[in-house]
Amino acid sequence: MSAQAAAAALLERLRAAHLRVEEQAAPGLAPARLIAVEPGDWGRLAHEARALGCRWVAGWGEDIGGEIRVHCGFEKSGAYVIARTAVSRAHPVLPSQATSYPGAERPERHTRDLLGVEFSEHPDPRRWTRHQAWSELDHPLRNDFPAAGRPPAQTPADHEYKFLHAHGSGICEIPVGPVHAGIIEPGHFRFQAVGETVLNLEEHLGYVHKGIEKVAVGRDAAGLARLAARVSGDSTVAHAWAACMAMEKACGVEAPPRAVWLRALMCERERIANHVGDIGAILNDIAFTFGFYQFSRLREDWLRQSHEAFGHRFMMDRIVPGGVAREPDAAALERMRGQIGALRRQVGKLMAIVNDLPSVKDRLVTTGVLLPDHARALGCMGYVGRASSVDFDVRRDAPYPPYDRLQTKVPVYHYGDVAARVRVRVEEIDASFDLVETIAARLPGGAIRADWREPPRGAEGLGVVEGWRGEILSYVRFGEGGRIARFFPRDPSWTIWPALDVLIHDNIVPDFPVCNKSVNGSYSGQDL
Repeated sequence: MSAQAAAAALLERLRAAHLRVEEQAAPGLAPARLIAVEPGDWGRLAHEARALGCRWVAGWGEDIGGEIRVHCGFEKSGAYVIARTAVSRAHPVLPSQATSYPGAERPERHTRDLLGVEFSEHPDPRRWTRHQAWSELDHPLRNDFPAAGRPPAQTPADHEYKFLHAHGSGICEIPVGPVHAGIIEPGHFRFQAVGETVLNLEEHLGYVHKGIEKVAVGRDAAGLARLAARVSGDSTVAHAWAACMAMEKACGVEAPPRAVWLRALMCERERIANHVGDIGAILNDIAFTFGFYQFSRLREDWLRQSHEAFGHRFMMDRIVPGGVAREPDAAALERMRGQIGALRRQVGKLMAIVNDLPSVKDRLVTTGVLLPDHARALGCMGYVGRASSVDFDVRRDAPYPPYDRLQTKVPVYHYGDVAARVRVRVEEIDASFDLVETIAARLPGGAIRADWREPPRGAEGLGVVEGWRGEILSYVRFGEGGRIARFFPRDPSWTIWPALDVLIHDNIVPDFPVCNKSVNGSYSGQDL
């Protein structure tokens, strides 16, 4: 089914079900289609979309004065449909979509905490993002709440969060975090186990809530690009690209071809660096230290080449509104292509060693299995989804320049275990090597940045990019004077973290670190 046919089929089904929907013009959201939905039909909208096989993509809200406007997105066959409704600030209640899409549960809790929207029939009434930094009556994303908040002299400890309790002979409870060993960010994991077998895992995140959505308001386009690049530092290129894509669509600005190809070059380099590092970290969690050191060494060499070419190891702030801020010279491009051959050989040799070790197979094969049905229900994308039969990649299935002119290989496996997630990473590295070589060879000439123009008040845009973890979505709406009125970045980690809760069941507690690293959700990307 083509993207156009998929979107048309959804709209036809909604009308056949007598939902009150109206398609609206929204050039800045294209190729996504925008529909307005009556508040009372919000839950039925999700029910009908699920029946048609659509994937729930994201949900977010915004305070527009007397009303709270709420959005959600669906995707099928590469077609995106954004649904919009509005409820009064005085009585902000909507039917929950989490009854149809489990992946909507945490985003709806996030919207409830920050905007005060209640979702009727929601399966989990507990707070998610709020913790104890503000009261139940305060909603930080409302316009009348100050960006600095109203912090108490000392924020109370969040020790009364009602984790699930399991009772029975031999059941023990194991708290892990929120402060962890090493340098990873904070997150709390509560296990119930019998002996070493995990019966249940429950997460509590939000400890690094940064107020990204709030502090975005009032920034200019350049300021928002810098902020987007810091949503999750390991995805700085992809998040900045998605945000700039959204702003450019809203303003009618088209980045020059050379800039677009350079963005793809940086994004593929970001993908390779993170996948190489992740493979080493997974091996470290099963005490195969040799593999950890070797992959870490390769990642460091790769990052140094990025610094030489773009002036920053992670290429932060190199994607800007209208294009890119810096380009590599011809010599740097040639060194990039030469490095690929060397790295491809070394990764191949290392994986031959890894695949030949029974001790590695024993720890990775059949460990942390995420069933395909669970992956689809949670909306998992990227290497987590593709290891569990979810065959989707924005670059191939909803292509944006320059991927509409490139061949993107997408590996898919069906086992859903840690070994499959490693295998997907290895093959994605190889596919990205091909893309970097092709981009470097076909890089067009010309300018690297277009002139910026101030957008009209109310202009909105949507950017969708395939980051290294999977699909990243950015929504932007402008206010007066070209300043940002709303920014919402959806990191793939919103779907990855719930998957960890599911795939750890019936594994042993000592396998939690390798299961966790194999999905590698971003705390920062989820804790906006």
